[in-house]
Amino acid sequence: MTQSSKPANSPANAPANAMWGGRFEGGNDAIMQAINASIGFDRRLAAQDIAGSRAHAAMLAAQGIVTSSDAEAIREGLLTVLSEIEGGNFPYRVELEDIHMNVEARLKEIIGEPAGRLHTGRSRNDQVALDFRLWVRDQCDAAITGLEALMKAFLAQAEAGADWVMPGFTHLQTAQPVTWGHHMLAYVEMFARDRSRFIDARARMNECPLGAAALAGTSFPIDRDATAAALGFDRPTANSLDSVSDRDFALEFLSASSICAMHLSRFAEELVIWSSSQFRFVKLSDKWTTGSSIMPQKKNPDAAELLRSKLGRILGATVALFTIMKGLALTYSKDMQEDKEQTFDAADSLMLGLAAMTGMVSDMEALRDNLKTAAASGFSTATDLADWLVRELGMPFRDAHHVTGSLVAMAEKAGIDLPDLTLEQMQSVHEGIRKDVFDVLGVDNSVRSRMSYGGTAPEQVRAQVARWQEQLA
Repeated sequence: MTQSSKPANSPANAPANAMWGGRFEGGNDAIMQAINASIGFDRRLAAQDIAGSRAHAAMLAAQGIVTSSDAEAIREGLLTVLSEIEGGNFPYRVELEDIHMNVEARLKEIIGEPAGRLHTGRSRNDQVALDFRLWVRDQCDAAITGLEALMKAFLAQAEAGADWVMPGFTHLQTAQPVTWGHHMLAYVEMFARDRSRFIDARARMNECPLGAAALAGTSFPIDRDATAAALGFDRPTANSLDSVSDRDFALEFLSASSICAMHLSRFAEELVIWSSSQFRFVKLSDKWTTGSSIMPQKKNPDAAELLRSKLGRILGATVALFTIMKGLALTYSKDMQEDKEQTFDAADSLMLGLAAMTGMVSDMEALRDNLKTAAASGFSTATDLADWLVRELGMPFRDAHHVTGSLVAMAEKAGIDLPDLTLEQMQSVHEGIRKDVFDVLGVDNSVRSRMSYGGTAPEQVRAQVARWQEQLA
């Protein structure tokens, strides 16, 4: 028999992927295999894939769709497959495309015919939607845990430095004195919002797509509530078309990750500035710095600099997935295979960033004397002087602003700070100024006076620290 006359199901003409190959007489081109296969990266979904299959098999048995003996063989076989994967002994095969087909093929090698019944009532479409959703849900949990650890590190700094004075900045110019604890608490608030976003996203994604099948549901009498409960979901998804085409859960995770990475980047920038010899506000641990190959005096804040750059990767992944999804008609298209690599990379970058920042914040040493010296510079108590003029002399604030500006100009011309002006010099600008004005011009007095809720006064800082410690306990 010539090759052209061989039957379509002969080994020579068998398609590369016998799992879906009944429709095809020939194998894929090697380049098609390369562009089509996802096993190189979606093997990260192995644990989620096997968990979903175990829940599905148990449900099929409970519904009488497969026998109990077949379900038990599938359960035991899947545990063997998981053991091989966890032990690094699993024989991944590119020609089987993805983690789903690799697991199913290996299951068949282990238990034989019952493996073929596992896929009853489901499709790779709802299978991958389930696996990916489970994986992203796990990453939300990891992000929440990481953020809580980071918040506690900032709280420890805030509690220790509740009354340490430092300059507050606008435009990177000295504005008003604040406390170190107050500055640390600003980041607690930022990362708390990030935490709430991941909590919200997790709650929204906690619906189970398994049972949507390819796109229309299935004619088998499956119990979707049972599989949803077995996998820790609140409920099954309500529309099969949306179930297999939805990637909002990944987009929400990436969006929350991008905002969180932006916050990490902002504090990383402060660490780069603060640890410089020009500022000398903080001393970073040797654990998070490197040296120079040519300049022996250097101690570079490389960890902080790398954390700044992580936002680019995470935001890039977010934009990439938005771009993939924006033009897809319902339901599933193979474009959606490209949803995973950037999400995996973004999650890795975020978790690494959270861990690194927690370490840096825990180890950093605030240089208290330098902070206080800087807080007293740049006429930082000018607003306190203006407030005193309003409060003590009944002056309209705009007039007080003008008088204070004149006194700042006088001090600047003399090369001194506001507290160094004499009473006579001040009275030459406004005769009503009294000696007790000097009580508000010191930086310690300034921060103690900021007693409004959420203000920088040490008393307020300690109250906020206690509130957050209770919430995170």
